[in-house]
Amino acid sequence: MTTAATTSTAGAGTAAAGAADEAAGRLLQDTSLLRFATAGSVDDGKSTLVGRLLHDSKSVLADQLEAVEHASRSRGAAGPDLALLTDGLRAEREQGITIDVAYRYFATPRRRFILADTPGHVQYTRNMVTGASTAELAIILVDARNGVVEQTRRHAAVAALLRVPHVVLAVNKMDLVGYSEPVFAQIAEQFTAYAASLGVPEITAVPISALVGDNVVTPSEHMDWYSGPTVLEHLETVEVDHDPAGDVARFPVQYVIRPQTAEYPDYRGYAGQIASGVLRVGQPVTVLPSGRTSVIEGIDLLGQSVRQAWAPQSVTVRLADDLDVSRGDLIVPADDAPATGQDVTATVCHLHDTPLRVGQRVLLKHTTRTVKAIVKEIPSRLTLDDLSPHPEPGELVANDIGRVRIRTAEPLPLDPYALSRRTGSFLLIDPADGSTLTAGMSGDAFTGAAGAVRAAAGDTAQEDGWDF
Repeated sequence: MTTAATTSTAGAGTAAAGAADEAAGRLLQDTSLLRFATAGSVDDGKSTLVGRLLHDSKSVLADQLEAVEHASRSRGAAGPDLALLTDGLRAEREQGITIDVAYRYFATPRRRFILADTPGHVQYTRNMVTGASTAELAIILVDARNGVVEQTRRHAAVAALLRVPHVVLAVNKMDLVGYSEPVFAQIAEQFTAYAASLGVPEITAVPISALVGDNVVTPSEHMDWYSGPTVLEHLETVEVDHDPAGDVARFPVQYVIRPQTAEYPDYRGYAGQIASGVLRVGQPVTVLPSGRTSVIEGIDLLGQSVRQAWAPQSVTVRLADDLDVSRGDLIVPADDAPATGQDVTATVCHLHDTPLRVGQRVLLKHTTRTVKAIVKEIPSRLTLDDLSPHPEPGELVANDIGRVRIRTAEPLPLDPYALSRRTGSFLLIDPADGSTLTAGMSGDAFTGAAGAVRAAAGDTAQEDGWDF
């Protein structure tokens, strides 16, 4: 974990060879980590799959396994119920369903993993948005007896909307359909066609039995017709590009450091976490939304000055000029700045039990900036069966996916979500109680590169700051 940071500090004054070694070491370090999420309908066996994956990869501690065995015996089970490894809430164990997002960390000799086990019940689909928002791969489970159902389509739509680059279709409970190849082939073909129409770039189908362990960690003896990888083999070998040098640099300012002490009388630094890309000393930058320009004079990382830093490192950036920079501002390369504007067109997934309606006043949180906003229009809601738009629904209820147009009180520098998942996303918040209403992704949904968010002329805000 310290290799890249040490190289960065020690190589501050080195030549191109040292920089190349640093980049290679950073890429090697980052590609050893995979973030993935699991999703599936109720009773598809998702928690059992996660438990089997942890158990058979020897990622379960002895005391954890002992606790699961004890809980299983108390419930009258003949063997350990591996689903209990992830269903940690009492309500989850009593009902046999996943309610909250459960995060698990495990590793194999080939890769480290952060797993987000998300709920399958339609009532908790909104939680998948949380778990999959940072995932590089999603495992979507399907019960081989039921095939692709509405909840499967909803999970595929969420994965496509969140631009998850890799999707694994795990056709579970193959033991209950006699390990039938035609059953698997039909489900895989149906799901692949649907997901491809959403724009999912890569789909891998694996026939499994999580209860027995077929094709989860070890190859199945019952499905010799399948020659592909097991679930774990695919997780260990899937290519994930983590090189931040290929992304545009974005640095949301979280806090202004101004100690004004005898030791640091003139120190002014802007602290935060780099959202994407690489920042370098000497780089010309623009501060948004003001549009003022400067040059990066210094970068402080863990108390040391470094020549460059990359996402997702938390750093303090010092600029050559004394500019009016505060929390919520965005520091970007001067030659690659996003457009700023007050009109936002986005695809959203509504998360709250209270519907989102046209004319509703909300707060919009983008990176570290929160501004007042109003929902001007809801042009359409997505119909999951055939992906057709339902025009002018008037409102979005919990778990709905739709298009919205929002007017903000202040200009925002939003990237298209297709360009940056961090700076192209936002949340709509209830100004009355601070609860999260909606997760939004700016630009076009389910397609290739989205167009830039364009600034548009509009009415000036009224005194209350809402009618803009």
